[in-house]
Amino acid sequence: MTESFDRDCRRCPRLAKFLDDVRKKHPDYYCGPVPPFGDPLGRLMIVGLAPGLHGANRTGRPFTGDHAGVLLYETLHQFGFSTAAESVSADDPLQLINCRITNAVKCLPPDNKPIGAEINTCNDFLASELRSLTQDSVVLALGGIAHRAVIKSVGGRQAAYKFGHAAEHEVEDRFTMLDSYHCSRYNTNTRRLTPEMFQNVFARARDLLNQ
Repeated sequence: MTESFDRDCRRCPRLAKFLDDVRKKHPDYYCGPVPPFGDPLGRLMIVGLAPGLHGANRTGRPFTGDHAGVLLYETLHQFGFSTAAESVSADDPLQLINCRITNAVKCLPPDNKPIGAEINTCNDFLASELRSLTQDSVVLALGGIAHRAVIKSVGGRQAAYKFGHAAEHEVEDRFTMLDSYHCSRYNTNTRRLTPEMFQNVFARARDLLNQ
């Protein structure tokens, strides 16, 4: 059985070379596969796309150090899933409560765009993480790539699970999945995703977990 994380993974040649190049430019950056963060038994699993160049790739914690994490951690704290509203670094005292965060692709991709082969190669790690969930868990997919990676990891039919903001799916009788537009700078700046829209998805997640 594949482990849920491998700090030394270099299975994707393009990503491994890119990380080597970034490490030369930024020797103080984490520059490696970014591990999941949070409660390993948490019933809410948030799945993002991949580490950001100056965010998780720098700090070593998902959604930490760049714009994408600002709204996420504020909202996690608002709904009682985090002990603080801001994630500053991998060694700050923030803790997640009944929640964990991971990515569909664990390594930084060029231009924030992993190719299909890289998403597929990393899917074994996501599948291992999802196997640890109980049936009363909730998976929140941030964006279409994360959504499709979750479905692939459980062997589901993509056509049976259509991505859409605030869409809700019962996935293979294993867990409930909620969809949200990704909390990227582009989506929040263009108002494709507003704080209220994001909060509504988390409110639904909280309701499901409380049932």
